[in-house]
Amino acid sequence: MHLTSKHSHLICVDSDGCAMDTMDIKHFRCFGPAMVEEWSLTPWQEEILQRWNNTNLYSMTRGINRFQGLSIALEEADRSYRHIPGIDRLLSWTASSHELSNRALEKEIADSRGKEDQKEIQILEKALSWSRKVNEQIAALPLDELQPFPGVKEALEAAHREADIAVVSSANKKAVEVEWQRCGLATMTDVLLTQDDGSKAFCIGELIKKGYFPENVLMLGDAPGDEKAALANNVLFYPVLVKQETASWERFRTQALPKFLQGSYAGTYQEELTDLFHDNLKGKA
Repeated sequence: MHLTSKHSHLICVDSDGCAMDTMDIKHFRCFGPAMVEEWSLTPWQEEILQRWNNTNLYSMTRGINRFQGLSIALEEADRSYRHIPGIDRLLSWTASSHELSNRALEKEIADSRGKEDQKEIQILEKALSWSRKVNEQIAALPLDELQPFPGVKEALEAAHREADIAVVSSANKKAVEVEWQRCGLATMTDVLLTQDDGSKAFCIGELIKKGYFPENVLMLGDAPGDEKAALANNVLFYPVLVKQETASWERFRTQALPKFLQGSYAGTYQEELTDLFHDNLKGKA
């Protein structure tokens, strides 16, 4: 985790659905459909994809790790539509693994060979196959449809003059790197951390060790997992509201950023924003 602090303040920024308008398209075209294909769930496709999108985009589980989302969807499919062999093995791994990534899953599969029934390992292999296909499909998405939300660049420019900036994402590292570089945002960041580096809470905790006081650290995110990661480290949280992203980034640049730098963000102001955040997601469920 290579970061040399240049300022007393640190701002952590999520990527998909927060800074980048890439979350909906990835779930609509890649994550859900690839799962339906991998597990032959076409007869129930409409219902399953609707549930996938609700779980991953429009409820309090928005933004969960891809393998957590997969586990929830397959457990529901097993319960409601058809038997999913090995579902308990996948649920066990997602619940216990410190890192939920292709790399971690590859290691789990390798470590399990010869120790477990092949039927138990097969669902892990299918989950890895699904995840790799998703990465391939995301890489093939039209670039003009993968852009930052309006106002992000201006807000990050303003923030980077006064604070260190870390991208903290649970997405695929290569995809995030390519998107931020292509859109001209990488120059406004000091470090980029993704699923391969650990959970968001873990990454924030490691960043704090670089010499920041928790009250001088702010996490920007669009999902409850971002808020939980902030709370786990006793740092501040700024919500980017679903379907109100442009307004959220304008408010960050003009209101929240100055308050954060002046030390007046915590308390009533943050509480008002988090109330709006929760109400907004609950209203979309």
